[in-house]
Order: sequence, then C-alpha cells, then structure tokens
Amino acid sequence: MNKKQRKSEFNKYTTKDKAILYAGYVILGLFIAAIVVPVIYIILASFIDPVTLQNSGLTFDFSKWTITAYERVMGNDQIWTGFRNALIYSVLFTLISVIVTLLAAYPMSRADFKGRGFFNAIFVITMFFGGGLIPTYLLISRMHMLDTIWAILLPGAFSVWNMIIARTYYMGIPRDLQEAAEVDGATEMVYFFQILLPVCTPIIATIAMWQFVGMWNSYFDAMIYLNSASKQPLQLVLRSILIQNQPEPGMVSDMQSTAERAQLAELLKYATIIISSLPLMIMYPFFQKYFDSGIMAGAVKG
Repeated sequence: MNKKQRKSEFNKYTTKDKAILYAGYVILGLFIAAIVVPVIYIILASFIDPVTLQNSGLTFDFSKWTITAYERVMGNDQIWTGFRNALIYSVLFTLISVIVTLLAAYPMSRADFKGRGFFNAIFVITMFFGGGLIPTYLLISRMHMLDTIWAILLPGAFSVWNMIIARTYYMGIPRDLQEAAEVDGATEMVYFFQILLPVCTPIIATIAMWQFVGMWNSYFDAMIYLNSASKQPLQLVLRSILIQNQPEPGMVSDMQSTAERAQLAELLKYATIIISSLPLMIMYPFFQKYFDSGIMAGAVKG
C-alpha cells in the first residue's frame, strides 16, 4: 500500500475515529518516550565526569567526558568470567526450559489425554503456592547441588505460565494438520517433532527469549546457591563491583577519598547498566521477526 492509498483509507475514517487514532498515537509516543529517554540518559551519563553530571547534568562538552567507568569495569578479569558464566547459564537454562515446557504442554493440549484436568489443577496450584526460600535451599542442599551449575538451571526451568501459553498455541493449530499426518502414516513422535514444532517457531522464540532474559538478569539464586567466585554470573559480579566502590558508613577521616568513591560508584552504576543490557539489546531485533511472523498462514490448505 503506497502513500496515496494510505491517505485515501485514512480519509474514510469519521472524525471520531480520527480523534481516537490520534489519541492512540499520542499515548504510544509517550510510552516510547518513557522508554527511550531514560536509555539515552543512562548512555550519556556513563561517559560524563561524575562531578559535572552532579553539578551541571548532561553536557555535550566532550572535554568533560570520560571512559574511566568502562576502563574500570572492563579491566576487571572477574567481569569476563561472569560474562562467560552468564552466557553459559542463560543458553543452557533456555534450552532446558524450552524443551521441558514444550513437552509438558503437548499432552495438556490434547482433549484425549486422561487426567488432563487433574494435572492442570496441580500446575495451577504451583503458580500461587511455593515452598519458600528455606525449604528450597534445604532441598537443593539434600540433592547435593549447592555451588553447582544445576542449582541455577534446574529449579526454575519449568514455568507453568509458559506451559499454559504453549498449550494454548498448540490448541490453536488446526486439527486437520494432525489428521493429514496420520493419513500419511506419521507416528505421534514424528508429528510432534517434524510437523508440529516447525510451525510453532513463534511461540518457541518467544518462550526462549523470555527465559534467556530472565536468567541473564537473575542474580539472587546465584547469590544464595553459589559460593565460588569462579561460578558467579555477570549480574552478581557487577553487583559486587558496585558494593565494593560504595563509600562505607563512618568514613570521615578522609573526606576527599569518600567523595571520590561516591562519584566513582555513581559513574560505575551507569556503565554496569549498559554492559549488562547490551547483549539483550543486540538480541531483540533478531527475535522480533518471529514475534510478528505468521508461520501458520497457509500451513493447512483445504
């Protein structure tokens, strides 16, 4: 549709429709501004001298800019160890979670699955009630998973919410697709892995992205279950760097040193946000096409 056709379609709207459309554009613009403006501020603030930022705010006088925060953060060997660990944890967690979720959602989507109502009730109960931190810690300890990668990967690998979403997506796939596969002699396994999963790419990509982002941003489980510094993920390493550079209470003997540490902590805060968010910013455009694609269109033709 070219510009002239779009204008012709727009002229068909009533005054009320146009007012609603413009209001929607304004609200959408405000949402975009609420997201973009803080991101731009954080990026610029990470390069500006903390004294200048505190006294004058953002400035485009490049003589006041500095890369001290990035040098300080990137020069830390533990950063690269944490980055590697976070990448490994996120990739493995995503693979395990997607596989378990898709396998659990398939029988729950079948009307002929006996006991579907019972299992569905059990799954839903776990969404509202949990054992809590202490029982979970004791369980992981009894299973000898403390200070191991499995303490990070296994406890949260299965998400009931993701299972419900995948189940709903399965149920939206036309039954004709399975009937055609059965006519051709395909077994249940062949249908699931070779026919069903390829047309479920959008939901698989969506769940994978959610789980990857969740694990990448997670630090609490690692803080509780991991003791070795060599196994800490990036978020926990960055948190430790910020804490180490915070001025300690009662440091009044050297006011200049205290002020310098406070300024450095402020600068490091913005740099660590950029470093931890950069991989996700790079990934999102590649997954966006799966969110909007209509793979099911034309999958079944009568």
